[in-house]
Order: sequence, then C-alpha cells, then structure tokens
Amino acid sequence: MKLIGSATSPYVRKVRVVMAEKRLDYQFVIEDVWSDDTTISASNPLGKVPCLIMDGSEAMFDSRVIVEYLDTLSPVGKLIPQQSRERAEVKTWEALADGVMDAGLLLRMEATWRHRADSERSQAWMDRQLGKVRAGIAAMAKGLADKPFCSGIHLSLSDIAVGCALGWVDFRFPEIDWRADHANLTKLFDKLMLRPSFADTKP
Repeated sequence: MKLIGSATSPYVRKVRVVMAEKRLDYQFVIEDVWSDDTTISASNPLGKVPCLIMDGSEAMFDSRVIVEYLDTLSPVGKLIPQQSRERAEVKTWEALADGVMDAGLLLRMEATWRHRADSERSQAWMDRQLGKVRAGIAAMAKGLADKPFCSGIHLSLSDIAVGCALGWVDFRFPEIDWRADHANLTKLFDKLMLRPSFADTKP
C-alpha cells in the first residue's frame, strides 16, 4: 500500500498512527496539495490527503474511510468495536476530533491563505472557528472525565483521533493553552506520546 499525504496533516497522522498500531507495511509519499505542481488530483479528484493507494492501484480517500478499512486488515490491536453502540461511541469521538481539526484548518486558511489580502480576511469568521476549536476541546475533556482512555480502558480510534487533534493544535496554534484547563486531556496526550506510533509521527 502507498499512503499519499503531508507530514503535518493531522488527518494523515491519524492514518499513520493506525497503520503503526496495526503493524501494517506501507510506503509514505509526501505530497504538498497546495503546490502549483501537485499531482494529487490524479489519485483523489477532491485534491485532498490522505489518499491510500492499494495494490491494485485503487484509491481510497478520507481519513475516516481509510482507518475503518485498515482496522479490518489485521486482528492486531482492534481499534473500532463491532458492536453498534460501542462503535457509534468511537465514531462520535472521531467526528468530534475531526471537527476540531476542520475548524482549526478553516481558521488557519482564513488567516494565512496567500491568495487573500489582509483586508479580505474576516475576523468574525476566525473567531467563530476558534470558538469551535475551544468548545470541541472542552467537550473532549468532559467526555474523557477520569477514564484512562476516551472509550473505556483500552486504546481505540477515539484516543488516536483526539491525540492527533490535540497534537495539531499544539503545532499550529501554540497560543491555545488547552493544558491549563484540561489536566485529564494532558494526562491522556502525554500517555499517547509515549507510544512509538505517536512519537514517530509528530509534526
């Protein structure tokens, strides 16, 4: 398998962490989708990463789709439960974490996109997205409570998604000091960073 992506994308990192936890072999191909000479559209018509190219040259895209597929490839470290209620809980955690990253990406694009003049940037829009990031992190902390992991007593996709979201906030928005208000998330994140899957994919 070949994974096309960016070393700084939190969505790509989620896939890479899952691959490491599942002990799957793959080739990582760096692609800058914002470059004028990017070729990502040849694999993903939406022009986004991550994109997984399988042995038969078939392409799979969207991190949620990819990680769900990867979890079926090996019985090692099952990350998504089969039972409907537990499965829905894990996928809801993933949606929450992805939502934080989505809002953060919209905020960053509004603030830094080179094709937009400073006078065209909307502070109200940026404030709205920042509010979503903060609210999402607060919801993570509330949902985690005093549990060792987001969805019980074992590592799951819930924790991987949350860890990637928090790591990306650290990377792109160091001024957001989420640790100050959420000691339980800090404890979880520090525990995740001890895992090679997280340490080796740090942006």
